[in-house]
Amino acid sequence: MNTQTLNLIIAFIATLALGIIVIPILKKLKVGQIVRDDGPKSHLKKSGTPVMGGIIMIIVAVIILAINSFKYPVLLLAIVSILGFGLIGFIDDYKKLVLKSTKGLSAKQKMLGLFIVTAVFIFLYLKVFNLGTDIIVPMFDQPLALSLPVFIVFTAFILLGTSNAVNLTDGLDGLATGVVAIIMTFFTIIAIKNGEQDMIVLGSTVVGTCVGFLMFNFHPAKVFMGDTGSLALGGAVAAIAIIMKMPLYLAIVAFVCIINTLSVILQVIYFKLTKGKRLFKMAPFHHHLELSGMKETNVVFLFWIVTLIFCILAYII
Repeated sequence: MNTQTLNLIIAFIATLALGIIVIPILKKLKVGQIVRDDGPKSHLKKSGTPVMGGIIMIIVAVIILAINSFKYPVLLLAIVSILGFGLIGFIDDYKKLVLKSTKGLSAKQKMLGLFIVTAVFIFLYLKVFNLGTDIIVPMFDQPLALSLPVFIVFTAFILLGTSNAVNLTDGLDGLATGVVAIIMTFFTIIAIKNGEQDMIVLGSTVVGTCVGFLMFNFHPAKVFMGDTGSLALGGAVAAIAIIMKMPLYLAIVAFVCIINTLSVILQVIYFKLTKGKRLFKMAPFHHHLELSGMKETNVVFLFWIVTLIFCILAYII
């Protein structure tokens, strides 16, 4: 059995097993979903569904990657990204859902935490693993060498932007989980093509955990990943793209995440400029589609299909 298949199966089975154990615990802790009053009415029934299920994926992924890091040390970079961003999300979820005394981390606290993880990642990337500042440009044969300052700023943007984009995409049952699984499959296929064994391990492990978690997270979801999971998955996507020197490809394969992020930004700007009017019925964009009459599962399938199409396009070019 090849590496990618073995890792995927192990990650899938481990996620299923851990989910069966963890989800009842989350129910007992009563860390339930808080549904927005201005959202789709169909979401009201989701109130009370356990959140913070992302810890399931983090535990499985980190353990598998840690074991493989003895052979492929660069996987430590991915662990830093997944565990670091996931920890920020966990603290935020814990304060909101368990302590129930605050609204979670403030925007400044959250960004500070994300910046610290980003700084550690970049330091290890450049100084410990010495992976260089070149990146691959789609449709060009020669890699582009960035100056050190430009690379640092650009890489920080990718890490912070991707983690937050996946976080915003986590709004419907199975949406972010499926999108990330497809994106990571793309990078895994490229890694197989290039013979990058370390990235094959990373990609297949995350795909396995996503597919396993999807068994609990698809509509009607028995558990949500929360910021714990969405930030961690965003960290995983950013890590594999940066290590493979393909961050520019995220503009293609993560198209739906970018659209969701832009919809939130445009909604805020339009709201301020028009003194209270809304450009979309609700942001992120997937909620706009729901409020426009699309069923939740149809929106999810649409985003999955669009992601798959853009991944195929990225592979072709």
